[in-house]
Amino acid sequence: MTVRVVTDSTADLPKEVAEELGIAVVPLHIHFGNDTFQDGVTISTEGFYNLLTTGDILPKTSAPSSGMFIETYEEIARESDEIISIHISTKLSATHASALVAKDGVETPCRIEVVDTYSASIGLGLLVVQAAKMARDGATLDDILETTLASVPRTQYFGVVDTLEYLHKGGRIGKAASFLGSMLNVKPILGLRNGIAHPIERVRGREKALDRVCELVAGFESIQSLAVAHTTTEDDMHALASRLAQFFPEDEILRTRCGATLGTYLGPGTLCVALIEGPH
Repeated sequence: MTVRVVTDSTADLPKEVAEELGIAVVPLHIHFGNDTFQDGVTISTEGFYNLLTTGDILPKTSAPSSGMFIETYEEIARESDEIISIHISTKLSATHASALVAKDGVETPCRIEVVDTYSASIGLGLLVVQAAKMARDGATLDDILETTLASVPRTQYFGVVDTLEYLHKGGRIGKAASFLGSMLNVKPILGLRNGIAHPIERVRGREKALDRVCELVAGFESIQSLAVAHTTTEDDMHALASRLAQFFPEDEILRTRCGATLGTYLGPGTLCVALIEGPH
């Protein structure tokens, strides 16, 4: 029996990682006015940020249709017996709901399990990679499902955003709305709690904010996996990864760029960190 892993484009996985581990990625939709793109398919990440930072239209996003998931599941079912479909928080997107509808509507005996990670971006990405590595190594679907569900509450995702403008206008700001109207040059550190954006603290200046991010990582007793991501500042991401090497092997840190969906809400200048804590 073979288990295949499905996720969505909000996992922000590098294409080479998805291909190497056989992960199927279902794209979300990005809307710039009347133009609609598939995240990472019909618009590149670079092309998206060019439009975001130079255009006057704020993009919107929408979940993949259940039909897109059905098509993906049926294609995988031709060569696989079981599927685990791992997705962005239900409180941020209807993607998980589309996957559930597809699971019930697909015409295949292939067993499908759909998981809400209560996370996003590289937090979701780390859970997906963990599942795919288990599948590659021959684990059963039940074992992968159990490990994934046990890892969800140990998955942390947080970072420094340059501005709250995009989260606010995109309607995904959650409890971080308390940070609106911050003083000039105060950088919000945000995380996800119970699947929604949550304020951690406000720090004056970007460098001090990154210092604080490193302190937050240092506070975890055991780190099982670690990832860093950026929206428009790749050099800053690599510098942050080097700083985090004191807590986790640098060559094992997953590095990536936030794609169009998360970029719509995080905006330029964002740096993110995700980790899965070791079992307590």
